[in-house]
Amino acid sequence: MKRVLLFLCFWIYIFGYSQSKESSIETVIIEDKSDPRALEILKKVERMFRENSPKSLESYSYKSYEKISMDIDEDSIAQFNEFFQNSSFVRKKREKDSLNNISARNIFSKSKLFLWERAQEFLYSKTYGEKINILDNRISGLKQPVYEMIALQQSNRDKIPVQLKKENRGLYRFFLTDTLEMDGRKNFVIRFREVNYKKPDKKRKYNGAVYIDTETYGIKKIENFSKNKNDGIITSTWIYFNSKWFLAHETVKLKMSNMAMEKDDKEHAGDRHEKKDRKSFGTYAFLSSRYFDYRAPIENNRNDFKGYTFSVKNISGTTLDRYRTDPLTAREKNTYTTIDSLGKIYNIDTKARVLTGLLNGQIRMGALDFAVDEIANYNLYEGFRVGLKAKLNETFNPYFSPDYYFAYGFKDDRWKYGIGLDIKTTLDKNSFFRVDYTDDVTASGEFYKRLWNFKMKMANYGNNIQNDNYYRFRSASFSYLNDVSNGLTLVFAARRNYEEALFDYSFRNKGPGFDNFNTLFTLKFSPNSTNIMTPQGKSLIDQKYPELYFNYEQSYKILGGNFNYTRFDALFVHNFKTMLGTTGFRLYGGMVLGDAPIWKNFTMNGLASPQRDFNFNLTSFLGFATLEGGKYYNDKFIAYYFTHKLPFYFKSIGQNISSFDFVLRGTIGNMDHPEYHQFKFRPLNHLYQEVGLEWSNFLSSYFNLGLFYRVGYYTTPNFMQNFALQFKLKLLEF
Repeated sequence: MKRVLLFLCFWIYIFGYSQSKESSIETVIIEDKSDPRALEILKKVERMFRENSPKSLESYSYKSYEKISMDIDEDSIAQFNEFFQNSSFVRKKREKDSLNNISARNIFSKSKLFLWERAQEFLYSKTYGEKINILDNRISGLKQPVYEMIALQQSNRDKIPVQLKKENRGLYRFFLTDTLEMDGRKNFVIRFREVNYKKPDKKRKYNGAVYIDTETYGIKKIENFSKNKNDGIITSTWIYFNSKWFLAHETVKLKMSNMAMEKDDKEHAGDRHEKKDRKSFGTYAFLSSRYFDYRAPIENNRNDFKGYTFSVKNISGTTLDRYRTDPLTAREKNTYTTIDSLGKIYNIDTKARVLTGLLNGQIRMGALDFAVDEIANYNLYEGFRVGLKAKLNETFNPYFSPDYYFAYGFKDDRWKYGIGLDIKTTLDKNSFFRVDYTDDVTASGEFYKRLWNFKMKMANYGNNIQNDNYYRFRSASFSYLNDVSNGLTLVFAARRNYEEALFDYSFRNKGPGFDNFNTLFTLKFSPNSTNIMTPQGKSLIDQKYPELYFNYEQSYKILGGNFNYTRFDALFVHNFKTMLGTTGFRLYGGMVLGDAPIWKNFTMNGLASPQRDFNFNLTSFLGFATLEGGKYYNDKFIAYYFTHKLPFYFKSIGQNISSFDFVLRGTIGNMDHPEYHQFKFRPLNHLYQEVGLEWSNFLSSYFNLGLFYRVGYYTTPNFMQNFALQFKLKLLEF
């Protein structure tokens, strides 16, 4: 729901149950601690969740119809219309056509501000996994769909509601109050409230209630209320089908903002102190989801599950009437007419594409996509580097996509550039040939980041910021990428390079520059991540673990190549929850067999600067906070990164929830022939370790603060050399 609300906020920016029998268990005394009976029931709910989940079945299918809108409260519509009829709010003279003076009356009196309908089909098989078909979709104001938006899944489907998760028990107080019969089944009624919740006159006694089936300990219903009455409610209800609990319907009403308006009083226009007639109307986000047509088991047809997790069957909105559980009201029908016309005036399609492009690290302008990560960078060799990277998108041609970039480093005073062409073989998945030529520079010993997504690359930004051992490469390459399945991607590339050290270096007394012909095979395996095919290509919807990245590079003494080395590297990432909290780890390493220059070996990813007395840096995906950058190189190494989030959550000075993570990082390796490389460096041939404590949402901000200390063999007597302070942008997550 949070992502949905983000899109609703974007719209603001653009425009400016059943019969029941109840019996009381006993008198409940409200204390500042949870009822032990309620906690025991919740433990059983968590223990039985997998058994109660539809995914414990061999197979199933069902459909859903969702309607998301933004509007003023229904009770306020009549008052809104009356206010406008009795005021001169809308003037005839307008200096500019904007939402502040256009049609506020026309929008809210006859239509909603926003409307989005979506119909989906959910298929599941233990053999083939999950498949989600988007049967139809329509978003007011948009002619073209936002694929990343229509694939959002922000419900309590197949997951425990956040209020009931074990790690959040400290944020709420739970009280067993009643038993209640719903749909012929008896349920425990557990009411809850936030820990820091106090009850003024206008607030509720509880924040919500959860109804637990007494026989199966499945969740029948959960209600979550806002602290202030009329500010919102979120409700999810499940149905017992085939001995499992399927989500049946969800409703959401959340207050977004107040819209204050005042009448023009011409008679008292000169009296500035006269109190004006003001009227305030609350704007709300509404969501209604209905699930139906449950079937279990179903026929396991492999063709029904092929392709990516999400498949788009129709996006015209013409078949939505087949799935609507209730017909559209006149107000909802008018929304499409009104907002679609405003969409043309304010060019909402273009703005929406810009927004979704940014999620993938691009700025979209017409037929061109500009890469965000190429605009400005910094490193010790180039100093500040500015550049521009553009790619012609599907608007130019759905199959052919040329691209280019150029960049300039102020410190080395040199231009860099690259040009390439992608040729797609199909529009159903990522499958394309690529040819390119590049003349650029990069740090020696970098770990390959091929097939990393934008968030991972941003998290690794600055990994070699303290490494000034750069080399230049002029490269012509030919490659082929193919998504074999939703979770498996393979890339094969052949490259002919000229590579030359830009620092004082010689390899085996043969100088700093060499010709290199090699092939590179890359594999990415991410079986649980969800993707969708868009006209721009595959888009990652939800990155889930585990993930494996693997590279195999082989050089040849043909076509003028000077080397015959073999290079491997691999990265394994996983994240899982236990009773003791959430654990994440990265295991990575590499090996070079045969003779290769230093830039084909591995730097040890140090982030610390030997010139500074105090180590302060930004968290890097593979970096070490206390290790000096550019100092250590190995031809073989292994490394690990462990983080464990304690199941203890709290609030500090704001609304964001904080927690603590323990972090352990380590690496070890060696180099067989350091004498082959004539420049100053050291192999890292003992275990290097650092431990840390990270405070997420530091002081309710969107940053994590980490404190790290070097331990073990490389510890020095100087405390400041062993200590480092790190900041991390929260949205980069694990």
